[in-house]
Amino acid sequence: MQIEQLQRIASQVRRDIIRQTNGANSGHPGGSLGCADFLTALYFHVMKYDATSFSMDGKNEDVFFLSNGHISPAFYSVLARAGYFDVKELATFRKLDSRLQGHPTTHEGLEGVRMSSGSLGQGPSVAIGAALAKKLNQDDRIVYCLCGDGEMEEGQIWEAVMYAGAKKTDNIILTIDVNNQQIDGSIEQVMPFGDLRPKLEAFDWDVLNMNGNEMSDVVSVLDAAKGRCSKGKPVAILMKTEMGMGVDFMMGSHKWHGVAPNAEQTQTALAQLEETIGDY
Repeated sequence: MQIEQLQRIASQVRRDIIRQTNGANSGHPGGSLGCADFLTALYFHVMKYDATSFSMDGKNEDVFFLSNGHISPAFYSVLARAGYFDVKELATFRKLDSRLQGHPTTHEGLEGVRMSSGSLGQGPSVAIGAALAKKLNQDDRIVYCLCGDGEMEEGQIWEAVMYAGAKKTDNIILTIDVNNQQIDGSIEQVMPFGDLRPKLEAFDWDVLNMNGNEMSDVVSVLDAAKGRCSKGKPVAILMKTEMGMGVDFMMGSHKWHGVAPNAEQTQTALAQLEETIGDY
């Protein structure tokens, strides 16, 4: 797709995020808005998959694992818009008996979801396992994973990073959402970890930087990351984003990590986001 087409989809995804969280009166709009461009580019430009024939093994397809599962509103919107399930189902977000739980689950059988990710820190481990399985099965497709910078405080992340580098798992692309915010404040206030690049490189990862809210850069860096696979190193992308991107009163504040907009705030937010495909 052209950059302009991807931007139009991302705008609709942001509208979906606002409407889902408002409709449920709960959820995590901030990080979801920040990652809307990345997930849009991933599903509408980069990955090769068949949304009409979903299988858990993802054989001969690119597969994606969402580790920071609280940004499920963005994930669900992109899956629906990509054809995994009817967009009207977005209206059931966080409702009783809905398949669209606050954090993605597998027992509900939602197409496109291959792991439960309520507990942070687990996604890279699962993604690395899937990448190694593809190698064993001589499947040349790529495994993608997204996690948050606050999530990098989890010890399991670094065990996985160490393992992937040591085992030359070069068919995985791990993207880290670097928005410098987490539920209780900024990264510096809660648990500063310094520069991630040399830490990842020390474990033999190939590291790229990305402006995650500039669609042309998202597309360019994701394409470059694909080109660096199969060269003996796992690939990581440090993706700089703005929490709450696209909604002025949400941007840059950890306070919108897990707070849903009320009716008035929803109307203000939607007025700033173009309806491009059609609301559900």
